[in-house]
Amino acid sequence: MTDPDLEKAYALQTPDDNRKLYADWADSYDSGFAREMDYQLPRMVALILAETYQGAGPVLDLGAGTGLIADHMLMRGTMAIDALDISPQMLATAASKGHYRRTIEADLTGPLDIPDATYDAVVSSGTFTHGHVGPDALDEVIRIARPGAAFVLTINAEHFEARGFAAKFEQLAPAIAEVEHRLVNIYGGKAAKEHRDDQASIAIFRKR
Repeated sequence: MTDPDLEKAYALQTPDDNRKLYADWADSYDSGFAREMDYQLPRMVALILAETYQGAGPVLDLGAGTGLIADHMLMRGTMAIDALDISPQMLATAASKGHYRRTIEADLTGPLDIPDATYDAVVSSGTFTHGHVGPDALDEVIRIARPGAAFVLTINAEHFEARGFAAKFEQLAPAIAEVEHRLVNIYGGKAAKEHRDDQASIAIFRKR
């Protein structure tokens, strides 16, 4: 079987599409896609979290996949981190690295079975993108964070206006503070030419 690729990921439409694709991709995601495309977002998210949050957690890694953000977390040995993803296969790969306190299989397009005000920080890389999760999920994400919680979330730049993320952040203004958006390249210089200039907006903020 041919490994999935970025075009297949961008073509996803439903939660079931996501489950199937990432079940097929879990074993080769790190050594294939992430390495070959010089995928930079997980490292950037981890570094920004270190700038904005120095606590012990708990931290929630949304759409954690194989755990690439946690791979780069400087304080992961002293920080409680949970991984949430729709794919049990990706979560199994993440869990095998030993970075996470626990894994949570959940669909971000619906309600989360997590109590209010559970997390001190929330991070995500590559989840708010083509065919994955839209802006309405931010309501649940904010609900499960504690007052003052730090957020570092990447959003595909093509989607920020077109899919309603800009409007959603305006709507959320009373609930969040210290909002910053950093426009960055998703991939490094080794990436395939057709995606080398793809960009994401990294949303950095706190819950009021």
